[in-house]
Amino acid sequence: MKELQIRIKNIQDRVPALFHPAEMQKKSAAIAQLEKKSAGSDFWQDNQKASGIMRELADLRMEIDDYERIKSELRELTEHWELLSQEKHAAKEERELDKKISALEKKIADFEFQKSFSGKYDKNDAIISIYSGAGGVDAQDWSAMLLRMYLRFCEKHNFKTKLDEKTEGQEAGIKSATLEIYGKYAYGNLRGESGVHRLVRLSPFNSNNLRQTSFALVEVMPVIEEIKEIIIDPKDLRVDVFRSSGPGGQGVNTTDSAVRVTHLPTGLQVACQSERSQLQNKESAMKLLKAKLHKIYLENLEEKKNQLRQKSVAVEWGSQSRSYVLHPYKLVKDHRTKWETSNAEGVLDGNLDEFIRAYLKK
Repeated sequence: MKELQIRIKNIQDRVPALFHPAEMQKKSAAIAQLEKKSAGSDFWQDNQKASGIMRELADLRMEIDDYERIKSELRELTEHWELLSQEKHAAKEERELDKKISALEKKIADFEFQKSFSGKYDKNDAIISIYSGAGGVDAQDWSAMLLRMYLRFCEKHNFKTKLDEKTEGQEAGIKSATLEIYGKYAYGNLRGESGVHRLVRLSPFNSNNLRQTSFALVEVMPVIEEIKEIIIDPKDLRVDVFRSSGPGGQGVNTTDSAVRVTHLPTGLQVACQSERSQLQNKESAMKLLKAKLHKIYLENLEEKKNQLRQKSVAVEWGSQSRSYVLHPYKLVKDHRTKWETSNAEGVLDGNLDEFIRAYLKK
């Protein structure tokens, strides 16, 4: 019983650092102000601004709800412990209290993990782009494996996804893909994935089944609704429409709805073909273009310390940020944090949490 009391006291000591009462009062006041603003008759005249306010309101409400829930559960635990300490009780009742304490400890640990998302854009949605590098068909297949890995990660964390663009490889895999990810702390979770990913395995595309090394580049950028630093002149854009490509079948679009936007001053090109509407595809392409231009802006602003992703590197030997070895042994190692695991299958199935924690801790 003494150990249970110590654990409850430990939780009591950790809660104020996560939910400071004065901060919670400020956030409650902010909720009241935003609710009043959202009730205005002209609130939805600017859809983009209104959507941002509603997201902010939802985040604040969730934080207040979490705070009240933690307080309630902690109060119940304390009362439960006091009741057991005053009366004779069976070992079963003590085990039940132990389970409740463990569950609350896990919640507290999760909230503490969220506190490590301190970057300016960590709460934002994210855009992931994957490009095959050195390694031929194996590299294209490796890029498709990475795309699946991130889709599985998002599925496990209840993040919504939208595949904006995917260019199929000639024999297998993909040459490139762009994925939008929607969810709280999507960018914070995934920003550490930026870099070159190296795969070592027995090639399924080699008749001699030889070991093959393949590379793919992953770019991760935050979705930013209003980017004050970026002003795009329509005269600087070339917009091309084309027919969506795919592996075949009834799902292939038969109209020229896919959109490619070229920013003439920088030569940047972005494309989107996920929607059947040309207008929707153009909106998605412009969102990606703004994110890429903002990345360039930050790189120019702070050359030595890139805030959003690693600097551009050759997608080949010596430049990898993470290695995935499937033969002759199994090991996934991040070269920046030194975190590694032999559970390669689990990582490729989207279990990236330990790599994310190691990156944020670093």
